[in-house]
Amino acid sequence: MAAVILFPAIDLKEGRCVRLVRGDMAQATVFNDDPGAQAAAFFAQGFTHLHVVDLDGAFAGKPMNAAAVDAILKAVPRMPVQLGGGIRDMATVEGWLAKGVARVIIGTAAVREPDFVRAAAKAFPGRIVVGIDARDGMVAVEGWAETSSLSAHDLADRFADAGVAAIVYTDIARDGVLAGVNWPMTAALADRSPIPVIASGGLASLADIEEMVRLSHPRIEGAISGRALYDGRIDPAAALATIAGAARQEGAA
Repeated sequence: MAAVILFPAIDLKEGRCVRLVRGDMAQATVFNDDPGAQAAAFFAQGFTHLHVVDLDGAFAGKPMNAAAVDAILKAVPRMPVQLGGGIRDMATVEGWLAKGVARVIIGTAAVREPDFVRAAAKAFPGRIVVGIDARDGMVAVEGWAETSSLSAHDLADRFADAGVAAIVYTDIARDGVLAGVNWPMTAALADRSPIPVIASGGLASLADIEEMVRLSHPRIEGAISGRALYDGRIDPAAALATIAGAARQEGAA
């Protein structure tokens, strides 16, 4: 099993790096006015991958922070970037991948246009990720503004044979409030689905990362960290050392 990945998050609102509380755009804390500089800082700290969300795009249904994403891609050309927010059609998928985004995350369209996701996964193997954002187990769409009648498990089942690269599973109730990752639900989703799962929402401390490596689930690819990295609750060096140490132990076993 490969080492799990800790993805630092850059959430973009009006060109700046922010963190929200449970997806509420009215509760945005600005952490950096320069997304490119923030990406470069994460790279310098030793992170190997980056998770980026165009928050304005998620609500608008189309890319809204292209200049900020371009700045990030220019700043960290050797760092694979996965990007979500407002990706609703093939032209947008093709545009981002052509610019150098490693993987695109499709959320709302995965609920409303599953055939589009299947077609994208076939056209771009290994580069399409499904975003499952759930509130009380039910999938939310349109930047979390609406709750659908579809459960997280049902949505994962829909794409079990579609060839998507991963699922980003976000527990909305925990997002941005440092409540700890919902590992039981994340593990249950990984147990049920053949698709690798990335945990998102609530990562609060080194204990969350220690729990991830303790689980050692073959289909948990990693976790996303936002606010806890920005406000210093998680030390990057300690977090990455915990993951590397677990990988070494597993390799020696």
